[in-house]
Amino acid sequence: MAVRGTRDEREREAAIAAAVTALSAGRLVGLPTETVYGLGADADDGRAVAAIYAAKGRPSFNPLIAHVPDLATAERHGVFDDRARALARAFWPGPLTLVVAKRPDSPISDLASAGLDTIGLRVPANAVTREILARFGRPVAAPSANRSGRVSPTRAADVVEELGAAVAEVIDDGPTPVGVESTIVAVLDGRARLLRPGGVPREAIEAILGETLVDEPPPVDDAAPLAPGMLASHYAPRARVRLEATTVAPGEAVISFGPDRPAGAEHAAVVFDLSPTGDLAEAAANLFRALRDLDASGATTIAVAPIPAEGLGEAIVDRLRRAAAPRP
Repeated sequence: MAVRGTRDEREREAAIAAAVTALSAGRLVGLPTETVYGLGADADDGRAVAAIYAAKGRPSFNPLIAHVPDLATAERHGVFDDRARALARAFWPGPLTLVVAKRPDSPISDLASAGLDTIGLRVPANAVTREILARFGRPVAAPSANRSGRVSPTRAADVVEELGAAVAEVIDDGPTPVGVESTIVAVLDGRARLLRPGGVPREAIEAILGETLVDEPPPVDDAAPLAPGMLASHYAPRARVRLEATTVAPGEAVISFGPDRPAGAEHAAVVFDLSPTGDLAEAAANLFRALRDLDASGATTIAVAPIPAEGLGEAIVDRLRRAAAPRP
Protein backbone atom coordinates (compact mmCIF):
# COMPACT_ATOMS: atom_id res chain seq x y z
CA MET A 1 0.00 0.00 0.00
CA ALA A 2 1.09 3.55 -0.79
CA VAL A 3 -0.35 6.62 0.93
CA ARG A 4 -0.10 9.69 -1.26
CA GLY A 5 -0.74 13.26 -0.14
CA THR A 6 -2.09 16.21 -2.12
CA ARG A 7 -0.41 19.13 -0.35
CA ASP A 8 1.02 20.73 -3.48
CA GLU A 9 0.50 20.46 -7.22
CA ARG A 10 3.30 17.98 -7.74
CA GLU A 11 2.05 15.62 -5.01
CA ARG A 12 -1.51 16.00 -6.23
CA GLU A 13 -0.60 15.09 -9.81
CA ALA A 14 1.39 12.04 -8.67
CA ALA A 15 -1.51 10.89 -6.46
CA ILE A 16 -4.06 11.21 -9.26
CA ALA A 17 -1.84 9.34 -11.73
CA ALA A 18 -1.18 6.53 -9.23
CA ALA A 19 -4.89 6.14 -8.47
CA VAL A 20 -5.79 5.93 -12.17
CA THR A 21 -3.05 3.34 -12.76
CA ALA A 22 -4.24 1.20 -9.84
CA LEU A 23 -7.90 1.36 -10.89
CA SER A 24 -6.97 0.43 -14.46
CA ALA A 25 -5.15 -2.64 -13.12
CA GLY A 26 -8.22 -3.79 -11.18
CA ARG A 27 -6.75 -2.76 -7.80
CA LEU A 28 -8.50 -1.05 -4.89
CA VAL A 29 -7.95 2.63 -4.06
CA GLY A 30 -8.87 4.61 -0.94
CA LEU A 31 -10.54 7.74 -2.29
CA PRO A 32 -11.36 10.97 -0.44
CA THR A 33 -14.85 12.38 -0.82
CA GLU A 34 -16.68 15.13 1.02
CA THR A 35 -18.63 12.49 2.99
CA VAL A 36 -16.28 9.65 4.00
CA TYR A 37 -13.32 7.91 2.40
CA GLY A 38 -14.44 5.39 -0.21
CA LEU A 39 -13.00 2.04 -1.25
CA GLY A 40 -12.87 2.45 -5.01
CA ALA A 41 -12.67 -0.09 -7.84
CA ASP A 42 -13.53 -0.20 -11.55
CA ALA A 43 -17.33 -0.60 -11.52
CA ASP A 44 -17.24 -2.27 -14.95
CA ASP A 45 -14.88 -5.04 -13.77
CA GLY A 46 -16.64 -7.81 -11.85
CA ARG A 47 -13.44 -9.15 -10.33
CA ALA A 48 -12.41 -5.71 -9.12
CA VAL A 49 -15.85 -5.24 -7.56
CA ALA A 50 -15.59 -8.67 -5.94
CA ALA A 51 -12.35 -7.49 -4.33
CA ILE A 52 -14.33 -4.72 -2.59
CA TYR A 53 -16.64 -7.24 -0.95
CA ALA A 54 -13.69 -9.41 0.06
CA ALA A 55 -11.72 -6.50 1.55
CA LYS A 56 -14.69 -5.20 3.52
CA GLY A 57 -15.79 -8.64 4.71
CA ARG A 58 -19.23 -7.63 3.53
CA PRO A 59 -21.74 -10.35 4.48
CA SER A 60 -23.87 -10.18 1.31
CA PHE A 61 -23.92 -8.64 -2.14
CA ASN A 62 -25.33 -5.23 -1.26
CA PRO A 63 -25.49 -2.88 -4.24
CA LEU A 64 -22.64 -0.38 -4.43
CA ILE A 65 -22.81 3.30 -5.37
CA ALA A 66 -21.14 4.10 -8.70
CA HIS A 67 -19.23 7.40 -8.69
CA VAL A 68 -18.92 9.44 -11.88
CA PRO A 69 -17.44 12.86 -12.72
CA ASP A 70 -20.59 14.61 -13.95
CA LEU A 71 -24.30 14.36 -14.75
CA ALA A 72 -23.70 13.66 -18.45
CA THR A 73 -21.74 10.53 -17.53
CA ALA A 74 -24.36 9.47 -14.99
CA GLU A 75 -27.05 9.64 -17.68
CA ARG A 76 -25.13 7.13 -19.78
CA HIS A 77 -25.68 4.57 -17.02
CA GLY A 78 -29.04 5.49 -15.47
CA VAL A 79 -32.44 6.73 -16.63
CA PHE A 80 -33.08 10.22 -15.28
CA ASP A 81 -36.58 11.71 -15.27
CA ASP A 82 -37.26 15.40 -14.59
CA ARG A 83 -37.17 14.88 -10.81
CA ALA A 84 -33.86 13.06 -10.82
CA ARG A 85 -32.30 15.55 -13.20
CA ALA A 86 -33.46 18.49 -11.06
CA LEU A 87 -31.92 16.94 -7.95
CA ALA A 88 -28.67 16.19 -9.76
CA ARG A 89 -28.40 19.74 -11.03
CA ALA A 90 -29.12 21.14 -7.58
CA PHE A 91 -26.82 18.93 -5.48
CA TRP A 92 -24.09 17.52 -7.73
CA PRO A 93 -21.22 17.59 -7.14
CA GLY A 94 -22.18 16.78 -3.57
CA PRO A 95 -23.37 14.27 -0.96
CA LEU A 96 -26.47 12.98 -2.76
CA THR A 97 -26.85 9.51 -4.29
CA LEU A 98 -29.67 8.95 -6.76
CA VAL A 99 -31.07 5.47 -7.31
CA VAL A 100 -32.56 5.25 -10.80
CA ALA A 101 -33.29 2.58 -13.39
CA LYS A 102 -30.08 1.12 -14.82
CA ARG A 103 -29.75 1.44 -18.57
CA PRO A 104 -29.64 -2.00 -20.24
CA ASP A 105 -26.49 -1.05 -22.15
CA SER A 106 -24.57 0.20 -19.09
CA PRO A 107 -21.32 -1.76 -18.69
CA ILE A 108 -21.44 -1.44 -14.89
CA SER A 109 -20.97 -4.94 -13.47
CA ASP A 110 -24.03 -6.87 -12.33
CA LEU A 111 -22.09 -7.54 -9.14
CA ALA A 112 -21.85 -3.78 -8.46
CA SER A 113 -25.62 -3.41 -8.86
CA ALA A 114 -26.28 -6.72 -7.02
CA GLY A 115 -28.19 -8.07 -10.00
CA LEU A 116 -30.85 -5.35 -9.69
CA ASP A 117 -32.29 -3.32 -12.57
CA THR A 118 -31.49 -0.11 -10.65
CA ILE A 119 -28.21 1.69 -9.99
CA GLY A 120 -27.06 4.18 -7.35
CA LEU A 121 -25.09 7.07 -8.89
CA ARG A 122 -23.22 10.00 -7.34
CA VAL A 123 -20.93 12.84 -8.40
CA PRO A 124 -18.68 13.54 -5.39
CA ALA A 125 -17.59 17.07 -4.56
CA ASN A 126 -13.96 16.29 -3.74
CA ALA A 127 -11.91 17.83 -6.56
CA VAL A 128 -9.10 15.25 -6.45
CA THR A 129 -11.45 12.29 -6.71
CA ARG A 130 -13.49 13.97 -9.43
CA GLU A 131 -10.29 14.45 -11.45
CA ILE A 132 -9.44 10.76 -10.91
CA LEU A 133 -12.89 9.82 -12.19
CA ALA A 134 -12.55 12.04 -15.24
CA ARG A 135 -9.13 10.65 -16.18
CA PHE A 136 -10.07 7.04 -15.44
CA GLY A 137 -13.03 7.32 -17.80
CA ARG A 138 -15.20 4.62 -16.20
CA PRO A 139 -17.51 4.59 -13.17
CA VAL A 140 -15.91 3.73 -9.84
CA ALA A 141 -17.80 1.65 -7.29
CA ALA A 142 -16.93 2.98 -3.85
CA PRO A 143 -18.59 2.05 -0.57
CA SER A 144 -17.04 3.38 2.62
CA ALA A 145 -13.42 2.22 3.05
CA ASN A 146 -13.86 0.22 6.24
CA ARG A 147 -14.52 -3.33 7.34
CA SER A 148 -18.23 -4.10 7.27
CA GLY A 149 -19.98 -2.99 10.45
CA ARG A 150 -17.22 -0.67 11.64
CA VAL A 151 -17.17 3.12 11.86
CA SER A 152 -16.84 4.86 8.50
CA PRO A 153 -13.43 6.41 7.77
CA THR A 154 -13.06 10.18 7.65
CA ARG A 155 -9.23 10.28 7.44
CA ALA A 156 -6.73 8.46 5.25
CA ALA A 157 -5.21 6.92 8.40
CA ASP A 158 -8.56 5.28 9.13
CA VAL A 159 -8.44 3.53 5.76
CA VAL A 160 -4.93 2.23 6.44
CA GLU A 161 -5.97 0.97 9.87
CA GLU A 162 -9.12 -0.71 8.57
CA LEU A 163 -7.95 -2.32 5.34
CA GLY A 164 -4.15 -2.35 5.24
CA ALA A 165 -2.56 -4.18 2.32
CA ALA A 166 -5.92 -4.91 0.67
CA VAL A 167 -5.72 -1.39 -0.77
CA ALA A 168 -3.11 -0.54 -3.41
CA GLU A 169 -3.24 3.25 -3.02
CA VAL A 170 -4.73 5.62 -0.44
CA ILE A 171 -5.13 9.24 -1.53
CA ASP A 172 -4.79 11.47 1.53
CA ASP A 173 -6.66 14.73 0.94
CA GLY A 174 -7.18 15.47 4.61
CA PRO A 175 -10.23 14.91 6.83
CA THR A 176 -13.57 14.69 5.03
CA PRO A 177 -15.64 17.83 5.49
CA VAL A 178 -19.11 16.23 5.73
CA GLY A 179 -18.19 13.16 7.71
CA VAL A 180 -21.43 11.21 7.16
CA GLU A 181 -22.47 9.24 4.12
CA SER A 182 -24.47 10.66 1.25
CA THR A 183 -28.22 11.03 1.33
CA ILE A 184 -29.82 8.37 -0.88
CA VAL A 185 -32.99 9.15 -2.81
CA ALA A 186 -34.67 6.66 -5.14
CA VAL A 187 -36.45 8.25 -8.09
CA LEU A 188 -38.48 5.40 -9.57
CA ASP A 189 -42.02 4.93 -10.87
CA GLY A 190 -42.72 8.66 -10.74
CA ARG A 191 -42.04 8.90 -6.99
CA ALA A 192 -39.10 10.11 -4.91
CA ARG A 193 -38.26 8.12 -1.76
CA LEU A 194 -35.75 8.88 0.96
CA LEU A 195 -33.79 5.65 1.41
CA ARG A 196 -31.08 7.01 3.69
CA PRO A 197 -30.63 10.39 5.36
CA GLY A 198 -27.19 11.90 4.92
CA GLY A 199 -25.24 14.95 3.82
CA VAL A 200 -28.14 16.71 2.05
CA PRO A 201 -31.06 17.53 4.36
CA ARG A 202 -34.55 16.31 3.54
CA GLU A 203 -35.87 19.85 3.50
CA ALA A 204 -33.41 20.95 0.81
CA ILE A 205 -34.41 18.03 -1.40
CA GLU A 206 -38.11 18.67 -0.90
CA ALA A 207 -37.62 22.35 -1.76
CA ILE A 208 -36.20 21.38 -5.17
CA LEU A 209 -38.87 18.74 -5.83
CA GLY A 210 -41.76 20.87 -4.60
CA GLU A 211 -43.18 17.77 -2.90
CA THR A 212 -42.74 15.68 0.21
CA LEU A 213 -40.36 12.76 0.06
CA VAL A 214 -41.91 9.36 0.65
CA ASP A 215 -40.37 7.70 3.72
CA GLU A 216 -41.64 4.19 3.10
CA PRO A 217 -39.49 2.02 0.85
CA PRO A 218 -41.03 0.50 -2.28
CA PRO A 219 -42.56 -2.99 -2.00
CA VAL A 220 -39.77 -5.37 -1.01
CA ASP A 221 -38.91 -8.97 -0.29
CA ASP A 222 -36.11 -10.11 2.01
CA ALA A 223 -33.51 -10.67 -0.68
CA ALA A 224 -31.37 -7.61 -1.42
CA PRO A 225 -31.31 -3.87 -0.73
CA LEU A 226 -31.89 -1.16 -3.32
CA ALA A 227 -29.24 0.82 -1.50
CA PRO A 228 -27.34 0.52 1.78
CA GLY A 229 -29.88 -0.26 4.49
CA MET A 230 -32.83 -0.91 2.14
CA LEU A 231 -34.35 -4.10 0.75
CA ALA A 232 -35.62 -4.86 -2.77
CA SER A 233 -36.21 -7.85 -5.01
CA HIS A 234 -33.09 -9.58 -6.21
CA TYR A 235 -32.60 -11.41 -9.49
CA ALA A 236 -34.50 -14.68 -9.12
CA PRO A 237 -34.18 -17.18 -11.97
CA ARG A 238 -37.30 -18.81 -13.36
CA ALA A 239 -35.57 -22.19 -13.07
CA ARG A 240 -35.55 -24.07 -9.77
CA VAL A 241 -32.16 -23.84 -8.04
CA ARG A 242 -30.81 -26.98 -6.35
CA LEU A 243 -27.86 -26.46 -4.01
CA GLU A 244 -25.00 -28.71 -2.84
CA ALA A 245 -25.37 -30.83 -5.98
CA THR A 246 -22.87 -33.69 -6.17
CA THR A 247 -24.71 -35.41 -9.01
CA VAL A 248 -26.50 -34.03 -12.06
CA ALA A 249 -29.67 -35.34 -13.70
CA PRO A 250 -29.82 -35.32 -17.52
CA GLY A 251 -31.12 -32.00 -18.84
CA GLU A 252 -30.27 -29.96 -15.74
CA ALA A 253 -28.11 -26.86 -16.07
CA VAL A 254 -25.04 -26.82 -13.83
CA ILE A 255 -23.09 -24.20 -11.94
CA SER A 256 -19.75 -25.77 -11.08
CA PHE A 257 -16.90 -24.48 -8.94
CA GLY A 258 -13.31 -25.65 -8.93
CA PRO A 259 -11.62 -28.38 -10.95
CA ASP A 260 -14.04 -31.19 -9.99
CA ARG A 261 -17.50 -31.13 -11.54
CA PRO A 262 -20.50 -33.02 -10.07
CA ALA A 263 -20.98 -36.57 -11.33
CA GLY A 264 -23.04 -36.68 -14.50
CA ALA A 265 -22.19 -33.10 -15.52
CA GLU A 266 -21.32 -34.41 -18.99
CA HIS A 267 -25.06 -35.04 -19.51
CA ALA A 268 -26.09 -31.54 -18.39
CA ALA A 269 -27.91 -29.19 -20.74
CA VAL A 270 -25.24 -26.54 -20.13
CA VAL A 271 -22.44 -25.99 -17.62
CA PHE A 272 -21.19 -22.65 -16.26
CA ASP A 273 -17.97 -22.88 -14.24
CA LEU A 274 -17.79 -19.98 -11.78
CA SER A 275 -14.04 -20.52 -11.37
CA PRO A 276 -12.12 -23.55 -12.70
CA THR A 277 -9.36 -22.91 -10.15
CA GLY A 278 -11.66 -22.41 -7.15
CA ASP A 279 -11.02 -18.65 -6.90
CA LEU A 280 -13.86 -17.15 -4.83
CA ALA A 281 -13.29 -13.62 -6.18
CA GLU A 282 -13.63 -14.91 -9.74
CA ALA A 283 -16.71 -16.90 -8.70
CA ALA A 284 -18.34 -13.84 -7.16
CA ALA A 285 -17.70 -11.79 -10.29
CA ASN A 286 -19.38 -14.48 -12.42
CA LEU A 287 -22.31 -15.40 -10.18
CA PHE A 288 -25.09 -13.18 -11.51
CA ARG A 289 -24.08 -13.81 -15.12
CA ALA A 290 -24.16 -17.55 -14.46
CA LEU A 291 -27.69 -17.42 -13.09
CA ARG A 292 -28.88 -15.25 -15.97
CA ASP A 293 -27.23 -17.30 -18.72
CA LEU A 294 -28.40 -20.65 -17.37
CA ASP A 295 -31.92 -19.34 -16.86
CA ALA A 296 -31.94 -18.22 -20.50
CA SER A 297 -30.94 -21.74 -21.58
CA GLY A 298 -34.44 -22.98 -20.89
CA ALA A 299 -33.40 -25.56 -18.29
CA THR A 300 -36.01 -26.03 -15.58
CA THR A 301 -33.47 -26.79 -12.85
CA ILE A 302 -30.04 -25.30 -12.10
CA ALA A 303 -27.87 -27.65 -10.05
CA VAL A 304 -25.19 -25.84 -8.06
CA ALA A 305 -22.04 -27.61 -6.94
CA PRO A 306 -20.89 -27.12 -3.33
CA ILE A 307 -19.14 -23.80 -2.67
CA PRO A 308 -17.25 -23.15 0.60
CA ALA A 309 -19.09 -20.61 2.77
CA GLU A 310 -15.92 -18.85 3.91
CA GLY A 311 -14.58 -15.41 3.07
CA LEU A 312 -16.29 -14.17 -0.05
CA GLY A 313 -17.89 -17.60 -0.38
CA GLU A 314 -20.26 -16.67 2.45
CA ALA A 315 -21.80 -13.99 0.24
CA ILE A 316 -21.96 -16.32 -2.78
CA VAL A 317 -23.73 -19.01 -0.75
CA ASP A 318 -26.07 -16.40 0.76
CA ARG A 319 -27.22 -15.28 -2.67
CA LEU A 320 -27.60 -18.85 -3.94
CA ARG A 321 -29.66 -19.81 -0.89
CA ARG A 322 -31.97 -16.90 -1.56
CA ALA A 323 -32.25 -17.91 -5.22
CA ALA A 324 -33.15 -21.44 -4.10
CA ALA A 325 -35.69 -20.38 -1.48
CA PRO A 326 -39.35 -21.45 -1.98
CA ARG A 327 -41.38 -18.89 -3.92
CA PRO A 328 -45.04 -17.98 -3.60
